[in-house]
This record gives sequence, structure tokens and C-alpha cells, in this order.
Amino acid sequence: MFGRFKVRPDTEAGQHGVWDAASNGWRGRGLPEAAAHQLAAELELQYDAHGPRDAATVRHLEAPQVVDRATWEPGGLLDAWVFSRRDGEWIGRVRRPDGTITWLRSTELRIHQPPTG
Repeated sequence: MFGRFKVRPDTEAGQHGVWDAASNGWRGRGLPEAAAHQLAAELELQYDAHGPRDAATVRHLEAPQVVDRATWEPGGLLDAWVFSRRDGEWIGRVRRPDGTITWLRSTELRIHQPPTG
């Protein structure tokens, strides 16, 4: 299960929280939206639908790399990979310039090549 952790409005706390779809409960509450997205992204690296991820299925980059998306437009900074056993492929965690996080298949990414000339 990729996308196990979802950021949702937390009406009781008046901010945002991280919902765990596998355990059907909150993993964090009363957070600013950006902090909730950060927590959800970190939890996605640590857990899959069955529990903790095998360390061999997660790779952190020493230095985040600027990448382009498959439309070959700037995508953001790639800072980690997770192997999806279900799909048999690597999924990259990409931080967009506005701070939001997106998960993209390896086939949808390439190292950014600045224009020459």
C-alpha cells in the first residue's frame, strides 16, 4: 500500500493531521499543513501496509538532486527512494519548490539538465 498516510483536516484541533489508512487512526494531529505533509512523507518511507519497510527497500540520497518530471518540466528535489513490492518498481520522494511532497515512479524522473547556451 503506497499512500498509506494521508493529510486530513483535523476539525477538533483546528489544523491538520496524518491519517493512517492501514490502522484506521491518526498518526499525528494538531499540525500545520506543511508539518503534516512532512510527517506523512517520513511515515511513507518507514512503513508499508504490512508494517515497517525492509531497509533494503528504502534509499536516502546523500544530497537531494534536482529532477525533471516525465513532462520534462522541473519537478523538485529528489531525496529518497522506496521500492514498491506490489508494482516492482522504485518510487521517488520529490519535494516541490512550494514545500509539498509528491511520489513519482522512477520512469517519470530524470536528473535535471539546465539549459545550455
